[in-house]
Amino acid sequence: MTAAVDQWRRQALAALRRSGDATETTPLDQVADLLATRTYDGLRIDALRTPHDPATPPTGLPGRWPFVRGTRAAGGWDVRQRHGGEEPKDVRESIRDDLDNGVTSVWLDADADALPELLDGVDLGRAGVTLDAGADFAAAGAAFLRHLPGDRVGGLGADPLGWRARTGAEADVRAAAALAVRCVAEAPTLRAITVDATVYHEAGGSDAQELGCAAATGVAYLRALTDAGLTVEDALHQLEFRYAADADQFATIAKFRAARRIWSRIAELCAAPDAGGQVQHAVTSAAMMTVRDPWVNLLRTTVAAFAAAVGGAGAVTVLPFDDRLGQPDPAARRLARCTQLVLLEEAHIGRVTDPGGGSHYVEHYTQELAEAGWDWFTTIERAGGLAAALDCGLIPDRLAATRARRAENIAHRRDPITGVSEFPDLDDVPPERLPAPAPPGGGLPRYFYAEAFERLRDRADAHPSRPVVFLATLGAPAVSGARATFAANLFAAGGIAVVTGPVEEFAASRMAVACVCGPDEAVPAAVAALREAGAKRVWVAGGDLRQGCDAVEVLTRSLDDLGVRP
Repeated sequence: MTAAVDQWRRQALAALRRSGDATETTPLDQVADLLATRTYDGLRIDALRTPHDPATPPTGLPGRWPFVRGTRAAGGWDVRQRHGGEEPKDVRESIRDDLDNGVTSVWLDADADALPELLDGVDLGRAGVTLDAGADFAAAGAAFLRHLPGDRVGGLGADPLGWRARTGAEADVRAAAALAVRCVAEAPTLRAITVDATVYHEAGGSDAQELGCAAATGVAYLRALTDAGLTVEDALHQLEFRYAADADQFATIAKFRAARRIWSRIAELCAAPDAGGQVQHAVTSAAMMTVRDPWVNLLRTTVAAFAAAVGGAGAVTVLPFDDRLGQPDPAARRLARCTQLVLLEEAHIGRVTDPGGGSHYVEHYTQELAEAGWDWFTTIERAGGLAAALDCGLIPDRLAATRARRAENIAHRRDPITGVSEFPDLDDVPPERLPAPAPPGGGLPRYFYAEAFERLRDRADAHPSRPVVFLATLGAPAVSGARATFAANLFAAGGIAVVTGPVEEFAASRMAVACVCGPDEAVPAAVAALREAGAKRVWVAGGDLRQGCDAVEVLTRSLDDLGVRP
């Protein structure tokens, strides 16, 4: 194994030297450092893991404590589609269409008054139903219990602490506990409470922050449920956890496995380890979705759904590719459910339990992420619990710091967004959709990774004519071509087109902004000539415009110089 690792290091070092990321004097033992990356939790992700690395704690067997390898011995998952925000007739029709075509459960946004009409004529014996009624959870849950036979599966979706995080409203945890007590007595196959951690992900939080907030929320509910008279085992069985799955494939796999490790430890400390198998619902990340070139969202959600399934989520919801545009149309819903069906029935992902298990990379990532999530959970507990940590600013401030670091990386295109910050299509016109209801607000902010670049695109598209920058190419295309291509791609991310030509043609173009593309030794003279010809600003490809530059700042200044109003 040592010889194989040394050979890998030598080949990796040769590749790094060819790319310019290492020199001829770079020692072999620095390869690992050069290839390692850091997550937003500060975890070091090495490019290679081997059996010689420090061992991780035992992960057990699928379906057994500590449940890292899954809460069930068999593979597969529940295909769950979200519904709501439309006329009741349209919702009923969408639900029936989904159930007729492979969906196995329904996630329903509805208040108590609308429930009977939304579910009228829907065969609830075919699938589970999980509610999402926000502040109306108590009334909606009661109406659901009246409407639904007691032997059905699903959940009432009570999450007052999650609602508080989203809206800043007071959290009636006692009402959620009362609903859980009623479920245990009247409908033990239902789960009353959903711990929705996606609110922290959508506020820009890291994976460990999402995990720690989920654990703190779950513990707060456990306290309330046991105070209401439930046993620890019954209380644990009343909780379902919802996490975001994004296009960072291995991070998502590790997150779902780490979440189960954290929760199993909590159950063990509560003297109920065998009841600590966390029930998980994965939702493809809303934060990663884009308005621009929304078809690329199909790729993002496919990777996210695959990762959630490999990570062992019990239910998966794929957001339609047009989720950011308004109400998804039937074709988008069909693509969303078929994404899962292909993974299940054609790729056979569900036939294997814990496919990532035994991978040194996945096992180490899982353990390190679990430790980081546990540290954040205990920090919240020391602050007095989740509600207190929200009120004192601990959680909002930590999420804001992560959000700012993420925004900086996106602005510098260290975290590229395909179709938006990289390889944008200037001719892209997002499809039109009916407006969707405004999401709840007032609490933690809702952040979209692409929003800075999308604001620039909106600004450019609102201008009477397409903003244009002159690319002054020096020498033959073989000399200037690479830098010209790089510059054109960068400007397009802000909705700015380019015209290419020699420096001598700039004056006749009557443009305000130019960018020099050519060999370094010819740049100073070209810059001087362009300024003499009236350029308001001159960028230099390979200088001002380079890999890792602040693209948002470059594009903002360029639009300002081109007279494009904010």
